[in-house]
Amino acid sequence: MSRVRAVAAAVVVLGALCAVTLDGRVRPAKLDYRISTLDNGLTVILSEDHSTPIVHVEMWYHVGSKNEPPGRTGFAHLFEHLMFKGSKNVRTDQHLTFISRVGGDGNAYTTEDATVFFQTVPSQYLPLVLWLEADRMATLRIDRRTLNSEREVVKEERRWRYESEPFGLLSEIVYDHAFNVHPYKHTAIGSMRDLEAASIDDVREFYDTYYVPENTTIVVVGDIDPDNTLQMIEHYLGRVPRAPHAVPREIPREPPPQGERRVTVEADNWPLPAVVVAHHITYDGHPDAYPLHIASKVLSDGESSRIYRRLVYDEQLAVSAFGQGTLIEDPNLFYAVAVVPPGGRPEAAAAALMEELDRLKQEPISDEELQRSKNQFARDYVIGRITNSQKAAHLAHAAVIHDDITTADGEFDIFMNVTKDDVQRVARTYFQDTNRLVLTILPRGSGGRSGIPGVASR
Repeated sequence: MSRVRAVAAAVVVLGALCAVTLDGRVRPAKLDYRISTLDNGLTVILSEDHSTPIVHVEMWYHVGSKNEPPGRTGFAHLFEHLMFKGSKNVRTDQHLTFISRVGGDGNAYTTEDATVFFQTVPSQYLPLVLWLEADRMATLRIDRRTLNSEREVVKEERRWRYESEPFGLLSEIVYDHAFNVHPYKHTAIGSMRDLEAASIDDVREFYDTYYVPENTTIVVVGDIDPDNTLQMIEHYLGRVPRAPHAVPREIPREPPPQGERRVTVEADNWPLPAVVVAHHITYDGHPDAYPLHIASKVLSDGESSRIYRRLVYDEQLAVSAFGQGTLIEDPNLFYAVAVVPPGGRPEAAAAALMEELDRLKQEPISDEELQRSKNQFARDYVIGRITNSQKAAHLAHAAVIHDDITTADGEFDIFMNVTKDDVQRVARTYFQDTNRLVLTILPRGSGGRSGIPGVASR
């Protein structure tokens, strides 16, 4: 294809993804969907797209690491594995084999708020996917041998992804010190101690509590007839009985911080000192979340961000600097990180991070920074809604995390209407001295003391 034809094709694709409003503004085309609830409580979202003869199915169980009580950390992630280990009519590891044999693909992931299973298959095999999902929701096999096997798999994943990776314990250290009672204090991977202590009765109780129709949303996007698809879902998944109890939703609320805290810790497999400045922020979907996204981009998104430019390029206080605003179902954190070079001064890096957050409170961001952040968001928003799987993720996230499916489309205009004053207002609201954790993380052997395994603090 010639360059001219390639550009023309791209324009056609983007034109199909966007629409022009009455005021002349360009915005993504709205997603076409239907939402309903079966008698057993299962939420169903259907979106028709005949551009390719495939269908994408996502099962969102509204259970993540925040639903794990103390002493039971890692259970949601454990079930991400156990759900592939057989049910009444499907043998161990046969689920994905069935999917791959028809030319499909599938996988799963766990977050703080949800566990998601997904498959993409040729559209004529949708009944197979629905049958597989219904079978493991209703009749998952949980026995001691499978539990012991998957527990070892998860423990090895923890060693590989967290304990053996340089700086791999960063998020675990930050969240353990930033939270006191909310389950965001622990990460989704869970602790070795809790995984080892889990009994077969503990695991079965967790499954019976959360992996039920009224705690589940199924999203089907692609080459479907919505009426026929709803009938199929009712046939397979509608027969799974309701749980005999309500799904528990009581999550401990994190009390407001009572002043700035400064903590020094030591960590294993930690090559260089690092400093973290963290503040508690609001939740995904709150009106303040949208200007906080913009603030996060200006401060810490990439090498052109304020934090990276100052600490790495201008003053050479750090070899790397980054941050993120974690906006999820419950109030979470914005934190900025600077990795200090050998012989560097962690206290100077911490002071620079705090000064950049204070600067955001004291003066508005520039017109250029605001527009660049909006452009980046618009680009990601449009490109992130092209495929069936991306559309399904947008719809499910809106329905499950926001409890409002209309936000799948409505958030775009909210972002585009964020002002410089909005960004300054939320910085003043959340980046307060009394709401600040300053955390210094040093390589093991630097003299700290700790309260968690593998980490020393003082």
